[in-house]
Amino acid sequence: MNGQTDRPDVEADDELQPVEATEAPEPKVENEGEESESTLEQLQAKVDENWDRYLRASAEMENVRKRARRDVEQAHKFALENFSRDLLAVMDSLEMGIAAADNADVASLLAGSEATLKLLLGTLERSGIEEIDPQGEPFDPELHEAMTMQPSSDAEPDSVLTVIQKGYTLNGRLLRPARVIVASEPADG
Repeated sequence: MNGQTDRPDVEADDELQPVEATEAPEPKVENEGEESESTLEQLQAKVDENWDRYLRASAEMENVRKRARRDVEQAHKFALENFSRDLLAVMDSLEMGIAAADNADVASLLAGSEATLKLLLGTLERSGIEEIDPQGEPFDPELHEAMTMQPSSDAEPDSVLTVIQKGYTLNGRLLRPARVIVASEPADG
């Protein structure tokens, strides 16, 4: 050990004195047979009690695991229930528009389509889906996909000149980037 100890309270220079082993006094037992039997019975009762507690705790943990597994399965199975119910209203609106198409003029068809689109956008918003329409905003590679660059004297360089396809996020996570044309410096000519 090179003169050092593992104990911080003992200096390396201190001499350690051997300690004489002393025997533990034997317990006084008057009725050794009866007391041993009584102690053994008490210990066996304690063992039985602890075993029973262990079995109950083990069974409870298994029940908790099964319940949690069942809850997760149900959550996966019915996660889209509210979204699906909202989409049914959009589908009903589209079906009514198609049924009325034979007797309707272009203006009423357009109004019905706009109402259906508004219903769909409301459904998406309630589900945490937000639209990314970056027209005129600075280009953001985290949210936008540049399809091409186009020289423009009307728009700031590196801003979105045209949105080809809108993007969407789900609760802040990108679902689909907006596909855009990015403005560049106008060509000198």
